[in-house]
Amino acid sequence: MKKIIFIFLVLFKLDIVSAQIVTPNELAYRPAIHFTPKANWMNDPNGMVFYNGVYHLFYQHNPNAPVWGPMHWGHATSKDLLHWEHQPIGIYPDSIGTIFSGSAVLDINNTSGFGKNGKAPLVAIYTQHNMDAEKAGRDDYQNQSIAYSNDEGKTWTPYKGNPVIHTPHLKDFRDPKVFWHASTQHWVMSLAVGPFVEFYSSSNLKQWKKESQVGGEGMGVHDGNWECPDLISFDVIEQGKKKQIWILIVNVNPGAPNKGSGTQYFVGDFDGHHFTPYDKKPKWMDYGPDNYAGVTWSNTGKRKVLAGWMSNWLYAQVVPTEKWRSGLTIPRELSLRKIDNAYFLASTPIKELKALVAKEQNLNLALMNQSLIKETSAVILDSQLIAPLRINLNMEQAKQFDIVLSNTKGEQVIIGYDASLKQYYIDRTQSGVSSFHKDFASYNFAPRITNANQLNIDLIIDKANVELFADGGLSVMTALCFPTTPYTKITLRSNEHVQLSQCKISALKSIW
Repeated sequence: MKKIIFIFLVLFKLDIVSAQIVTPNELAYRPAIHFTPKANWMNDPNGMVFYNGVYHLFYQHNPNAPVWGPMHWGHATSKDLLHWEHQPIGIYPDSIGTIFSGSAVLDINNTSGFGKNGKAPLVAIYTQHNMDAEKAGRDDYQNQSIAYSNDEGKTWTPYKGNPVIHTPHLKDFRDPKVFWHASTQHWVMSLAVGPFVEFYSSSNLKQWKKESQVGGEGMGVHDGNWECPDLISFDVIEQGKKKQIWILIVNVNPGAPNKGSGTQYFVGDFDGHHFTPYDKKPKWMDYGPDNYAGVTWSNTGKRKVLAGWMSNWLYAQVVPTEKWRSGLTIPRELSLRKIDNAYFLASTPIKELKALVAKEQNLNLALMNQSLIKETSAVILDSQLIAPLRINLNMEQAKQFDIVLSNTKGEQVIIGYDASLKQYYIDRTQSGVSSFHKDFASYNFAPRITNANQLNIDLIIDKANVELFADGGLSVMTALCFPTTPYTKITLRSNEHVQLSQCKISALKSIW
């Protein structure tokens, strides 16, 4: 059968409001709906906590250069997880070391004693990295410290007794993620220690006791060290009884399915002391090349919201943005799905994203399906498309299709599905600028988890990235791309008739 090509182009133009554009590269690549720093370098999101109607985002930040360097905690705040206000730097390096990754909690019961006037403090827990000690060849340069805030996160005071956990002379001893475990009435810390995650407990956030560890050879991927763990739970009903299912999120670099950095997770039980995985084989939260070090916001109740660093250590420091580097994925709501007696994490864009819709178009499905049946070459609806956009497609029993984003220079990103391999894919081998690293021009895949007849595609397109959420977020991919001119056309291609039950395109307003 000859190749069937159907082109659909949105019926509107979108004026993008850019955020303090400085250079041509910023104009071209600064995302319109994703968080980025004002300038210079960022990587891992840190200290994510919700308090008094405000979401706090701290992040690994070098305020002096657009490459990795002496780490601070950058700071931004939001009331909706979309529109961010840049704040002064949250936590600065001191004599103990620079400020590596960590977390923050609301100490509701003032277990730490840092609160004043009956008001609960915010407490940050983070790794301090002594760069001089590392250069000297010592093995005691990563330790865990805390700081507290009594003004809703505006300013932070390091604890005089820092560090609260001294390294047992291990070079990789970092990234504490802390939460309150209600059943045992103590704080639990997940800590990345080489090829393991170690668990610590505390009654007051100051004194910590090692409880257990999990990982090592035979569990998960260990091409690189484990980093940035997060332990979260979901309530489920099994055999008529309520049960907690726990998910241990563990980042690894390298070792991801599509090279470089990636996020694996394990499903299991946790009793406040030990995590017991159901299966030691890893599952992957995001199969794309550009989602790493993601952790959840604390103090959000049953809602689990995660955002990741939207880059990859393979090329993060050389991407063509010059004045700033890196950003965050769209925040994602996590849920638990059971497929063939196994639990999987599903990730979907937060519901707040709907507020950014400027225009929405449901395309004429009858015309589209008729065109495909008759094998007409193309149906052109308009000639202009500018990100940011969101595309929702529902397809019945599709065996193969491509969604092609392209521009006038012939550059393109191809997002698609191949039933013969049961794989979704993002092909950015011809996406635009890629010479900055040999592995950037890549073909990336994600397995399809479900066997449902209908395929659902939720695609978010910004100026320099695409995010694919398939089958209700069971298969997820995030990928950067750097076209030399904006993509201005979307093409839906298939080698067979595709029965579409929904085809919706939404123009999104800039968050800046």
